[in-house]
Amino acid sequence: MTVRHHSVLRRRGRLVGLLVAVVATLGACGSGSGTPTTSGSSGSAPAPATVRLGYFPNVTHAVPIVADREGLFAKRLGSTKLEVSTFNAGPAAMEALKSGAVDATYVGPGPATNTFINSGGQAIRVVAGAASGGSFLVVRPGITSAADLRGKTIATPQLGNTQDIALRYWLKTQNLTSDLQGGGDVHISPMDNSQTLSAFAQKLIDGAWVPEPYATRLILDSGAHVLLDERTVWPNGKFAVTLLAVRTDFLQEHPDTVRALVEAGVDALQVISTTPAKAQQDVADVIATVSGKPIKADVLAASWKNLDFTSDPVASSVVAGAEHAFEVGILKTKPALDGLVDLSILNAVLTARGLPAVAS
Repeated sequence: MTVRHHSVLRRRGRLVGLLVAVVATLGACGSGSGTPTTSGSSGSAPAPATVRLGYFPNVTHAVPIVADREGLFAKRLGSTKLEVSTFNAGPAAMEALKSGAVDATYVGPGPATNTFINSGGQAIRVVAGAASGGSFLVVRPGITSAADLRGKTIATPQLGNTQDIALRYWLKTQNLTSDLQGGGDVHISPMDNSQTLSAFAQKLIDGAWVPEPYATRLILDSGAHVLLDERTVWPNGKFAVTLLAVRTDFLQEHPDTVRALVEAGVDALQVISTTPAKAQQDVADVIATVSGKPIKADVLAASWKNLDFTSDPVASSVVAGAEHAFEVGILKTKPALDGLVDLSILNAVLTARGLPAVAS
């Protein structure tokens, strides 16, 4: 802005008042204020009164849980109120995102890519990662190989979710069939994770491909054992299990609000790294509140070790996972993911902190 100098004292006084107001406004835009503002682009809008965010009561969602419980979202969002919804699995979260019930959600890569592809690349963008690893196929004693799964029933969190796709694709690599109706050589039974715990204890299912802490719960509480650690089937053991997905229109209208969410996620990673006990207690509290059943400290500690909390969405695994979804019939068209992952905000945040940028 250019302001013409006036020699008249009363106009100078007005000018001083104007400059004070401008400085105050600019100060509110600084990263330290925690108040999201518009980016100044023609497509942006004033910061929304409320941002609606989804996440799951899982250890794999420790980043948003810690950011919520420790007030990190609130700090970064400033006057924008945070409204949280919890989900059991990705397809339900993505339905909420598409319908506008939430503006952003932490979710697995499977449902995120499905939604992106089924919307013609329009509905969502992935703007950050949150966790890698922490997914296992656990089974009853006596099942020691893929061949032993023939005729057995294996649970997943939901049809088309990240673990459901991973199981179906792995079975295919083992020359075992499954179909979306629960038939085939191996019967896949999608169900709520809490129901999986009960079904396994009652011997209604023979195993489950689930995220943490449910894999460790099945091991420690019900005598299951690991048939496959999903890390073993990915290069360098790295694969995305939790991402931050945002509605495209919300990202375009409120980029600074999205940046505030990303900032809070990076803040949470610092808490997880420096004070893991505090972070684990936050996760335990949310699991107990949502599920109605407290998680044992040994279960939480054991499952925590199986995860790598990171802002890197491991884009290569996201692409491969979409190809797997197509091969097992979850996706009906060959995946084209150009534009799904937008790391511009994340890398701006990381660079501002002197941290390495994430490769696309």
